[in-house]
Amino acid sequence: MTNPTVFIDYRKNIPLRDQRDRVLSQIAPLLQADSAPSDDMDALDHKILAILQEDASLPIAEIAARIGLSQTPCWKRIQKLEAAGVVMRRVALLSPEKLGLGLSVYVSIVAGEHSDSWLERFTQQVAKMPEVVEFHRMAGDVDYILRVVVPDMSAFDEFYKRLIAITPLRNVVSRFAIERIKATTALPFPAVVEKAARSARIAEAAAI
Repeated sequence: MTNPTVFIDYRKNIPLRDQRDRVLSQIAPLLQADSAPSDDMDALDHKILAILQEDASLPIAEIAARIGLSQTPCWKRIQKLEAAGVVMRRVALLSPEKLGLGLSVYVSIVAGEHSDSWLERFTQQVAKMPEVVEFHRMAGDVDYILRVVVPDMSAFDEFYKRLIAITPLRNVVSRFAIERIKATTALPFPAVVEKAARSARIAEAAAI
């Protein structure tokens, strides 16, 4: 949420209560206009999300025990987070290597044109390609970046031929990942960042 700018008059002849009421009257409409589901979350919700990001298969009893709640309030919080769209879905994370999908390719694309018809055709067709696991429209010197997962170079070559056949492209550059140093679906919201910072401080203290 955007922090509202509030001007407070601290002149001595204005009672503190009047100053407070004046500030609240300025903030209230701004808070209402800029409200978002995340505004309703508290520290317990953040703890629940941190646990779900690590292992969404945990039973409610264990999640509740970790955050110090009984099961029913914990389950209601999770349902509320799902209803608000904070938790979009719960899925299993698969190993690409175990499935023979060890080659990741980042494909940068410069559009052949910028008409509505070109954009619609390109985005719809690329979104249907199962090898494309991420598809981003970019700002800067390229228009799109794809993350493509395939078994090997032969499979990527076949994918590439289908890609460039969709519609004319000005430029296509493929970059092949040789090592996955970090890959996570966990988002760095405050509880996660705080936990990482605390772990780092403990490690630093232990090294002294």
